[in-house]
Amino acid sequence: MLFRLKNSLYLLTVLLMLEVASFYHYAYADLNVNESKIGTVVDEFNGVKVYYNGNINHVSSRNVAKDGYNLGLKYQCVEFIKRYYYERFNHKMPDSYGHAKDFFDDSIPDGKMNTRRNLLQFHNGSTTKPKVDDIIVLGWSQYGHVAIISKVSDNEIEIVQQNPGPNASSRVTFPLIYKDGLWKIEGYRVFGYLRKR
Repeated sequence: MLFRLKNSLYLLTVLLMLEVASFYHYAYADLNVNESKIGTVVDEFNGVKVYYNGNINHVSSRNVAKDGYNLGLKYQCVEFIKRYYYERFNHKMPDSYGHAKDFFDDSIPDGKMNTRRNLLQFHNGSTTKPKVDDIIVLGWSQYGHVAIISKVSDNEIEIVQQNPGPNASSRVTFPLIYKDGLWKIEGYRVFGYLRKR
């Protein structure tokens, strides 16, 4: 009996170590960074370039438009979505600072104006379907993550993103579910999406 208990504890310890190692490899996959690629174009959507950033915490410098508007820290996810809206729509956010998670304000009712961003805000599970060019806001980390919705069908969306990690794709798809009159993007901690009026 004691022998079985020891073997079970040993097996449990080994399995736990493997889980931790697997999580560490996933969470810190950006340890395999190709420093020479930082700042190179890896994708483009509607004429706006997506740059390689290497490690998700890597920051090169602040990117500022010619007119002085703060686009964000190179080549973070926030910098891409602000640059995308600036180049595509000539949109300047009244509050040009903040982490990705700060782009979504849970206290704002669905479909109402987020005045800090001067964009309409929709909760995940909205009566309004996501559209191409919307900014999707996710709570993936302590800072969050933002991307641009690049394709929408009745059962799926695609996003284009900057700074997903050194080995991750700039394009990812999520299931889109329509149920009881609400559109829900199925994914880990999807807060919602923002849209130019």
